[in-house]
Amino acid sequence: MLTIGLLGCGNIANIIVKNHVGVEIVALYDQMPERAEELGNLCNARVFRDIEEFLSADFDIVVEAASVAAAQAHAARILEHGKDLVVMSVGAFAEKQFRDAVNDLARSLGRKIYIPSGAIFGLDNLKIGQVSGIHRLLLRTTKNPRSLNIECDERTLLFSGAANECIKHYPKNTNVSVALELAAGRTVDVELWADPAVDRNVHEIVIEGDFGDATITVRNLPSPDNPATSYLAALSIVTLLKTLDEPMRIGT
Repeated sequence: MLTIGLLGCGNIANIIVKNHVGVEIVALYDQMPERAEELGNLCNARVFRDIEEFLSADFDIVVEAASVAAAQAHAARILEHGKDLVVMSVGAFAEKQFRDAVNDLARSLGRKIYIPSGAIFGLDNLKIGQVSGIHRLLLRTTKNPRSLNIECDERTLLFSGAANECIKHYPKNTNVSVALELAAGRTVDVELWADPAVDRNVHEIVIEGDFGDATITVRNLPSPDNPATSYLAALSIVTLLKTLDEPMRIGT
């Protein structure tokens, strides 16, 4: 049975613990030890207070469910400790230099980095962009202004342009666009809208290519225990762990 260690013990980790099938959670680490202790009581996993001791423990794969900063800080060390890595905070790979360095390291060590589908659907299909032309790839994201810490009275376009430029202005809205870029092997155009009439995050993906065209719309409900977390994103990790022989891998 695959053994995993959870890096980050917040709401996403709780969903993984409550829904995991076919894997054994054996190790936990969080910068807030009390969160790891609470989660450890649910799954009988060992709680570590030192990141090096956590990475040196005997298990197969680290599931990062913490933050972009945590993924960037620990990705290389995880691979160097002989473990594969599942990255929830895929926005960590927005910087090409970092992405290429970690990918090269994984290849040199024979390790794998897995990207769950996160808050959207259709990433596997988008991989056709690596072998056939995709002429247009647009991500249109609409959020309630409160989730963006702004105020507006009507639907308002906040940004329109390349994903790497959107990241500079709205760094907390990177995961979906980066996941799309990794899947399709090309840049993504982004529109970010604020709309006081919506009560959930809406992602519209428009794809046009040699295959034809498609539009995918996902309206995400928040996690029952934390409205700041996409329930679909958390469940996508559970699904990946159940089917680790069929995930997306950086560089495939």
